[in-house]
Amino acid sequence: MAFSSPAFFTMEFPERLTALRKARGLTQQALATQVDLAVLQIRRYEGGTSQPTLDVIRRLAIALGTSADMLVFDEKERSPSEALRYQFETVSRLSEHEQEVVRELLDAVIIKNQVAGALERVAKPPAKVKRTPVPTKPKRAAHASAR
Repeated sequence: MAFSSPAFFTMEFPERLTALRKARGLTQQALATQVDLAVLQIRRYEGGTSQPTLDVIRRLAIALGTSADMLVFDEKERSPSEALRYQFETVSRLSEHEQEVVRELLDAVIIKNQVAGALERVAKPPAKVKRTPVPTKPKRAAHASAR
């Protein structure tokens, strides 16, 4: 199975783990040994009865020669658009200095948008609360005549 195919990304984590392990020609025991886990734990992950910690996901990704994103996320959840991916690939061929300039520009744009979003939330007036009048007791009429 091609791991860039849409079918791969519709799989849940247990199925992805199993498919990647088998594609690498590893048994559950061999994978368990590589990531320093008991084979029973690999069976639990592949059976969907247990979820790995972040550290285990990292070790699994290394052992399987893939990214943690490939193991965990659907196709569109973490990947940049095709146009951005092409731009990032092109930037990766620039000199280290030019890459740093691009990173600084990206950081500036990201921060600008985060600040703008935060200011928008702060500047937005709170929703008006419809107040229901509190019933008051009618005032008693004072009796002017004394008996």
